[in-house]
Amino acid sequence: MNTEVIFEDGAHRWLVLGRDRERREDVIDTNQYAILTSDGTLLIDPGGIEIFPRMLSELMRFVPIDDIKVLFGSHQDPDIISSLSMWLDLCPQARFYTSWMWKSFVAHFRIGSVLEAEEIPDEGMSIPIGHDVSVEAIPAHYCHSSGNFSIWDDRAKILFSGDLGAALLPDRNAPLFVDDFDDHIKYMEAFHRRWMPANRPLRSWVRRVRALEPAMICPQHGSIFRGENVSRFLDWLENLDVEVGEGYDVDQQA
Repeated sequence: MNTEVIFEDGAHRWLVLGRDRERREDVIDTNQYAILTSDGTLLIDPGGIEIFPRMLSELMRFVPIDDIKVLFGSHQDPDIISSLSMWLDLCPQARFYTSWMWKSFVAHFRIGSVLEAEEIPDEGMSIPIGHDVSVEAIPAHYCHSSGNFSIWDDRAKILFSGDLGAALLPDRNAPLFVDDFDDHIKYMEAFHRRWMPANRPLRSWVRRVRALEPAMICPQHGSIFRGENVSRFLDWLENLDVEVGEGYDVDQQA
């Protein structure tokens, strides 16, 4: 697993952990993000059970385990949160934040004890990491999951977008940052057409994100958008037609 520092301003840093060459072929590649501050670390969507040992080993190169004060689950999928129980056992000091609607579902990943979680309301909330840095949980409902949040760091001007902007890249050595947006579309389009169920929530999310003027948009799968590719991605997403398909119902007999 590789780790890159994508933002640094004193003790305030963003790490992305991914491009895992040791993962099994049947396991989808994921990007995990950590926000480091002078008195605490937030781990965003810490990943699945299969990658946990490598995630832990890699993260400990940068922060001691006691510094992990906050865990965040953007939604309920196993690729992002099935390692939760192991992180909570190792980090009993950490607060776990997730949507109110998924708490009892995510609790299935908690082994041996009751899941204690801070429930994020639909309108989002501020999440303190330490005394000096807080991030915002930004609503992204129905953009892949009916209870879904992005994370906005106003100091760094970085948005964690979850599955919005995700790309299924064929090469584990693909660049961390999108360098050719037009070519990158072919890795995003099918994913978004199938996993995003409606146009209206997408348009709403794009409007909200444009107003933030992010310097980077960091998805859960694929490559990061920065510079002019931030606006190019938002333009592309705003004009993408993703309305729910026709389904596969058996035809009714006359």
